[in-house]
Amino acid sequence: MTTLTVTALKKIYLVKNKPLEVLKDVTFTANCSEITVILGESGCGKTTLLRLISGLEKQDGGIINFSEPTKLGMVFQEARLMPWLTARSNITFGLRSPAPQEELGELLDTVGLTGFADALPATLSGGMQQRVALARALILHSKLLLMDEPFAALDYFTRRKMQLELLRIKDVTKTGIILVTHNIDEALTLADKIMIMQNGVITKTWQLPANKDRYILNEPFIQYKRDILDTLK
Repeated sequence: MTTLTVTALKKIYLVKNKPLEVLKDVTFTANCSEITVILGESGCGKTTLLRLISGLEKQDGGIINFSEPTKLGMVFQEARLMPWLTARSNITFGLRSPAPQEELGELLDTVGLTGFADALPATLSGGMQQRVALARALILHSKLLLMDEPFAALDYFTRRKMQLELLRIKDVTKTGIILVTHNIDEALTLADKIMIMQNGVITKTWQLPANKDRYILNEPFIQYKRDILDTLK
C-alpha cells in the first residue's frame, strides 16, 4: 500500500511585496489506494496543496513524501482540451510513443466515450470533455490522480452522474484519488477520507465507511454532514 505523508508543509506568496502564508504547517497521511477529499471554502489553500503535491510548485517548508515511487496525474476544474484536436488526440497528446489501439479503446470504454474518439471538444458536452481530461490522466498509467474541483462547472445532474462514474472508474482502474472540493455532498458521495481545510490548516479528519453504496440522506452520512457544518462555522 502506497502512502503519502505530508509534514509541516508551508507555502508563502508575495502579494504587493508582503508575505501571505497560504499553507501553515499542513500535516496528514493519505492512503494512495483510497479517495481522499480535501474539503473547504474557496481560498483556504486546497488548490495550492494539490499543486505542491503534484510538483507544479515548490513548498517553502515541510516535506512531501511517498512511501514508493508513484506516477501522478492531474485533472483540473476546466478540461483544458486543445480545441483543434480530437478526443483521441487530446488523450494521447502527452505520450512519448503512440498508445496501442487496444489500450486506447479499452480506456475510452472505461470512461464512457466509446464512439467519440474522433469528436472535437466543441461537439462534446461539459461532462464528456471532463471524461476526456480524465482519460488523458489515466493513459499515463497514473497511480494517483490529483483532481482540482473537476465537476464544479457542471450542472447538478451531470455532476452527480460524473461522481458515480468516477467511483466506477476508480474501481475498474484501481487508481487512487486526492480530490479538492467545496461541496459537502460531493465529499460525502466520493470520499473514503475527508479532511477539512480552513485558512491553510487541516482542522479535522473523518474516515468514512468503506461501503460505496452510500446514500447521503441516511445515517451515518447525515451526522457526518452535521459535524462538517459545525466544523466549518
